[in-house]
Amino acid sequence: MLTIKQILDDKEAVIRGLEKKNFKNAAETIEQVLEIDNKRKAAQSELDALLAEIKILSKSIGMLMKEGKKEEAEQAKGKVESIKQQTVLLEAKKKEAEEERTLLLYTIPNIPYDEVPEGTTAEENVIVKTGGGETPLPENALPHWELAKKYNLIDFDLGVKITGAGFPVYVGQGARLQRALINFFLDEARAAGYVEIMPPTVVNAASGYGTGQLPDKEGQMYHCTEDDLYLIPTAEVPVTNIYRDVILSEKELPIKNCAYTQCFRREAGSYGKEVRGLNRLHEFSKIEIVRIDTPEHSRQSHEEMLEHVENLLIKLELPYRILRLCGGDMSFTAAICYDFEVYSEAQKRWLEVSSVSNFDSYQANRLQCRYRNADKKIQLCHTLNGSALALPRIVAALLENFQTPEGIRIPKALQPYMGCDMIK
Repeated sequence: MLTIKQILDDKEAVIRGLEKKNFKNAAETIEQVLEIDNKRKAAQSELDALLAEIKILSKSIGMLMKEGKKEEAEQAKGKVESIKQQTVLLEAKKKEAEEERTLLLYTIPNIPYDEVPEGTTAEENVIVKTGGGETPLPENALPHWELAKKYNLIDFDLGVKITGAGFPVYVGQGARLQRALINFFLDEARAAGYVEIMPPTVVNAASGYGTGQLPDKEGQMYHCTEDDLYLIPTAEVPVTNIYRDVILSEKELPIKNCAYTQCFRREAGSYGKEVRGLNRLHEFSKIEIVRIDTPEHSRQSHEEMLEHVENLLIKLELPYRILRLCGGDMSFTAAICYDFEVYSEAQKRWLEVSSVSNFDSYQANRLQCRYRNADKKIQLCHTLNGSALALPRIVAALLENFQTPEGIRIPKALQPYMGCDMIK
């Protein structure tokens, strides 16, 4: 969440940033935050004055007792007790203001960086790079859901029987392809210096608030109501929360973690080819990369993460493009975000496979993830994360783009993991 210092340092810039993210009533909400904070400050100021008075009175009691002025000492003690009762009320008033301020700040998104383009929809995102070439397809090329059925790779109907729509069952070489991609992505991440984590796929509410999924995306998360636990929508949540309420040493940064998990999202989306097959699922596999860094180095970390994801797509020989998202299409928590999309020749459309974001200090403030610098000063870290990569649409693109009359070709980089060069 935003810090009060951010708001006080440049209130107008904060309001402009919120407006770029199409946050309604930005100016009014920020004024409300400051009004609540002024209540907190007033209570704190009054409390400090009373505590100072208690300190003076307490000191005088000892002196009065030494001077034999017992009656005056007892009067001073009575006054101290009276003031202490006032401090209890002021502490409660201050705490109430702090909680009200925090709850309001939870509803305010992060401020986008200056280079984030203006815009409200995905159509206004900026394409910054394209790579890979067109893949020649055989005549009457099939979409991935038909290829999955033809080669007995994925059973969508069986998933409906067991669970419901959006929970496919991977079979035989389809399951092997999933495992091959997972191992390939993890090996590439480890080679790039990421330490692998195997986190829980169920988290508590504090973790959801820490990374910003709560309260913003509560309706999109599967909630185990009896235990008040949530199925994770991404490994970003448990991995980043490792550093909740932690003070790191500057020498430890940047921290680089990666994790493979199943991910769960309730979003149903629309109907039609946009959500057919693997295009949108309720459960899917994903490898996530997470970084914790200093403010001075986080932008370089972001560039390195973008390069890492791009190299994965190059090695998979897939046509891709990179988009800088506009303010209105960015996530609630991101300060800047780039999406990677791969082109599906069979569907004739771009499929998002990764978002790589820098959250600046927004998540770190929620998490109280801090570091101690060389001057022993404690500061908020910056947090970053990205998909490297999400599997469903990668599988869809591989099946569709590499279909041949003989079978489905396996990219060279994936062949050692798959144990073959063709799905037949």
